[in-house]
Amino acid sequence: MKQRIFLVVAICAAFFVGAVSWIVLAGYRRPVVELPASPAVRAAPGALVPTPPMGWNSWDSFGTTVSEADFRENARFLADHLKSFGWQYAVVDMEWFVTNPKPEGNSKTSEYSFDDYGRYVPAPKRFPSSAGGAGFKPLADYTHSLGLKFGIHILQGIPKRAVEKNLPIDASKFHATEAADTSDTCKWNYDNYGMKTAGDAAAAAQAYYDSIALLYASWGVDFIKVDCISSRPYKGDDIRMLSAALRKTGRPMVLSLSPGAAPIEKIDEMRKYANLWRISDDVWDLWHSTVEYPQGLSDQFPRVAKWAGMWRADGWPDADMLPLGYLGPAPGWGKARVSQLTQDESRTLVTLWSMFRSPLMVGANLPKSDESTISLLTNAEVIAVDQRSKENRVAKSTDAAVVWTARPEEDDGWYVAVFNLEDAPQTLHFGWTELGIAAGRHAVRDLWAGTDLPEADAISGMVMPHGCLLYRVK
Repeated sequence: MKQRIFLVVAICAAFFVGAVSWIVLAGYRRPVVELPASPAVRAAPGALVPTPPMGWNSWDSFGTTVSEADFRENARFLADHLKSFGWQYAVVDMEWFVTNPKPEGNSKTSEYSFDDYGRYVPAPKRFPSSAGGAGFKPLADYTHSLGLKFGIHILQGIPKRAVEKNLPIDASKFHATEAADTSDTCKWNYDNYGMKTAGDAAAAAQAYYDSIALLYASWGVDFIKVDCISSRPYKGDDIRMLSAALRKTGRPMVLSLSPGAAPIEKIDEMRKYANLWRISDDVWDLWHSTVEYPQGLSDQFPRVAKWAGMWRADGWPDADMLPLGYLGPAPGWGKARVSQLTQDESRTLVTLWSMFRSPLMVGANLPKSDESTISLLTNAEVIAVDQRSKENRVAKSTDAAVVWTARPEEDDGWYVAVFNLEDAPQTLHFGWTELGIAAGRHAVRDLWAGTDLPEADAISGMVMPHGCLLYRVK
């Protein structure tokens, strides 16, 4: 007799960190600055993600090889050192159900762990707490006990192995073959078939999506990153079905769409059914790429410009992860390494993502992070740009430099970011009126340095190769 899965709502423990408390890490101390409640939260009290989600994802450091021990270690670090700055999601990325993983994934020789209803479950040797049918619930409970939220990566469609065995779909009259479109496969992944989404066959596909949504809800999942769904090709029917399945569970779960670039003409549909969507292919620790995969940091400037200001609460264009710090021992692309981005490029990465208001998902192996990497993730004034700004736009753009401006949500003034796209230092100068700011002398604060500068009638300074300036102007 089929077991019915009941929704278990995990109770997250929460605690407040005082603004005068201190983080002690690797021999250095940094003051914890508690961020005030965002006006966006007050403006949209029912929003699931009223500001861009911030968290950690396993892909950049572990590829498909991440284990329970790896995850727990990184989640603990996230809670101890980054949570007070707004970082809250911990996400197990791709192929957690593969029993013989390779770092880059997508292997034709993968072996899988799944239940009697054709649903992937965690590979028990990699995730020991999942044994006995527990799934990810013990790991989600652990994550919640840290005051964090738990996420997983999944693939659009239904497992090929479930179709080969024609397994029943839980709590329905359907079987896997009735839901699967065996002529449809992901162009870069071999795990799943696509779904039949038209006519009477769509009912079987919906039943399967309903069944996995209930399973994830019973585990206590808070965030679901769905791959092979938002481009090459865009699968609107599957997005709608997954969204409906998640809503039926009654558990709030963030829906993130990958890969990019998502089609901008579908923005209204994505806003209706999802919470964030990728605007490019994977971004790695390169300044520029000459191939489609991977993409580099400089390649994102035209993409974020295209999507500038198109965010809203519960609907966030996503510029992809932050490939910072130590990327290893088994990154999803390349060999284990410290990020190849220079310090100036790393600062540019965080600044551009923040001025654009992208979700911030760091890919570093956090316990192996150095002081420089942590300083990029714990600057409360920079994080505030990402979490609490408005009117974000490109004010100037040339082949040599780009300037973004935005307004703080809570009061008057401006954020101004100046980016040097050249391979050599540049002295860059822009009058306030060039940027849409009133003429005159304005107070200026360097947000990365955390220092007040003399009043000025323009923004001006030497900018290092691929570097940036980030100022607050009043």
